[in-house]
Amino acid sequence: MFKALNTAATGMKAQQNNIDVIANNIANVSTVGFKRARAEFEDLLYENIKDPGTATGANSVSPTGVQIGLGTKTAAVTKTFTQGPSKVTNAPFDMEIEGPGFFQVQMANGQTAYTRDGEFKKGADGRLQDDNGNVLQPEITIPENTTGVQITSDGMVQVTLPNNINPQNVGQIQIVNFINPAGLKSIGDNLYVPSNSSGIAQQAVPGQNGLGTIAQGQLEGSNVNIVDEMVNMITAQRAFETDGKVIQAADQMLQAVNTLR
Repeated sequence: MFKALNTAATGMKAQQNNIDVIANNIANVSTVGFKRARAEFEDLLYENIKDPGTATGANSVSPTGVQIGLGTKTAAVTKTFTQGPSKVTNAPFDMEIEGPGFFQVQMANGQTAYTRDGEFKKGADGRLQDDNGNVLQPEITIPENTTGVQITSDGMVQVTLPNNINPQNVGQIQIVNFINPAGLKSIGDNLYVPSNSSGIAQQAVPGQNGLGTIAQGQLEGSNVNIVDEMVNMITAQRAFETDGKVIQAADQMLQAVNTLR
């Protein structure tokens, strides 16, 4: 009974973590480029009262054993990097990566971070940057007197200047990918940094080496499906409640033992 109390408590803690992950998914249902997460669980050690295959006689063994599980734990929270829905904005500096890949931005501390959020804007110095002032890498500067901007599917940035009908190239967007994108570390602000699990960034022109292409004037929405998350939340809630009932049942059994004479 004491084992049941502890085992059910591990289940409640695991489902609490599950609800926290689901809540974060739902909260970011409108976040540009957000990737949903999924909590994964594994069972804990077992109390082996009798191991499977234990000899029960001179020429016989037990086909099964007596192993009592001691609960569960959260093993991982995995990001799902499926493509989110497209949202047309017609803003000249909004870009969506259609397929695998990440934009590169330089943070204020000089470190390079990676993002699926292509909601870029022109800064005071003309450089393209995100909402937090992180500069797109390689740097692309838009001239002050630009009258039009065109970004091709392979990332070539062209601008139209006054009294000049021929577009002028001002930069080439490079995107990167990782062997294991799920191993990237989330640091907030729609940014990721590499880890030992993700591998190193592999840079290329959009559309090459298996990378996606660039779509100007549109953004990638969150890949969170609100219906799926609601179903997952109900399932987690019921599991949490059931673990609580196990604790109540074990407590009642202990009370019955205490009343024995």
